[in-house]
Amino acid sequence: MGIFRGFGDHARAYVRSAPGTYVWLAVLFVTTVALHHMSPEFEEQFLRQRSTNIHELSNDPVRVLVQSAMWIDSGHWLPYAVLYTVFHAQAERWLGTLRWLLVCVAAHVLATLISELALLKAIRDGMAPHSAVNTLDIGVSYALAGVVAVLVYRIAPPWRYLYLAVVLVVYGVPLLSTPTFTDLGHFVSVVIGLACYPLVRGRGKAWNPKETVAASRG
Repeated sequence: MGIFRGFGDHARAYVRSAPGTYVWLAVLFVTTVALHHMSPEFEEQFLRQRSTNIHELSNDPVRVLVQSAMWIDSGHWLPYAVLYTVFHAQAERWLGTLRWLLVCVAAHVLATLISELALLKAIRDGMAPHSAVNTLDIGVSYALAGVVAVLVYRIAPPWRYLYLAVVLVVYGVPLLSTPTFTDLGHFVSVVIGLACYPLVRGRGKAWNPKETVAASRG
């Protein structure tokens, strides 16, 4: 029983150390449950009104930029709980809530605007159908990609470069192979995360995996 109690205490302390991450995750849980109680037809219409597509951005950009980050279009919350714990919580604990939030907002807003402007140009050039102005585009993946990228600076060399290579492969290969405007948005988010280097200054020594392994061995 002591082991389970100790684990519970550690888990609660971890959650309290990243309040922004877990409040956001709680909101996503509630909205995901709500989606599961909607009919497919109503769900599509409901999400489209909260989508950061060209039509909604033209009408009410602030509203949809905020609301689109409160829903998961896949309807699967648990994978995001894992991703938020692995990436968002680590970044918030390291940077502090305000700086972490700045990275999230920058990646979400700028990547959305850049990718939608690229889509608008494609529509005007006849490379995409006009119906694309109403494309369903919601979710938290741009903010996540930005945070994944800024964590490059959390890791000490040479491990930093291995992590960076993996990030570039994960987000770069889809853009090079079968690109979509969402893939463009993800890669732009990575670039924005890397550009947030000024926010990481003074946040302590970079994490060295080798030192952690050595310490665990006593």
